[in-house]
Amino acid sequence: MLSQLKQFNALVIGSSGSIGQAFVEHLKNMPNCSNVIGLSRQSAPSIDYANPSSIQEAADALSHEGRFHLIIVATGILHTDAWSPEKKLLDLNEDQFMQTMQLNALGPGMCLQSFAPLLDPEFGVMACLSAKVGSIEDNRLGGWYSYRASKAALNMLIKTASIEQKRTRPNNCLLALHPGTVASALSRPFKGDQIGRTPRDATSDMLQVLLNVTSNDTGKFLSYQGEEIPW
Repeated sequence: MLSQLKQFNALVIGSSGSIGQAFVEHLKNMPNCSNVIGLSRQSAPSIDYANPSSIQEAADALSHEGRFHLIIVATGILHTDAWSPEKKLLDLNEDQFMQTMQLNALGPGMCLQSFAPLLDPEFGVMACLSAKVGSIEDNRLGGWYSYRASKAALNMLIKTASIEQKRTRPNNCLLALHPGTVASALSRPFKGDQIGRTPRDATSDMLQVLLNVTSNDTGKFLSYQGEEIPW
């Protein structure tokens, strides 16, 4: 467990967002976190999912930093100025679906590919922020076609990668992590400011989960309370 390490190195991908920023601030204030690096479209090196080669380039640039014990992918999209989550099947359209899949599934999946090898082989955790609405079994309300599908796809990528990693790096842990409703730009149009927790509170909860998982938890879909969510 990370909580038992005297010192650990951390990396936050998506550090310019509300949740990513809060993760970085928390980690900077943790006595046993010796170093935390944030990556975003504005950082150097930078990561831009619209330019997939930037992901591997950023990983290559950080390879000299040593091994990471914690990597968090805190990126995602729910809406833009041009579109919102679909309320019904008739709203489904190619542009929205493909953009959502690229940013919520393929981008984080490419981060798994490029950054998981930078985890410390002795023990390392890599978590991608997913969403409970990506659970097929838990889907009772319908709607939000692209977002639900993209998070379900992300969950499958994480689960599949965890099986592969278990064969070669049995001490690493790959997770899908549900942050709950957070008061952020992503949730603001859906009353997130009224019903959500602050990014600081949300990341504090999630870090408590991440600090206490073990390699036996690899491939799981966990909530910010540490509860396992059905796929």
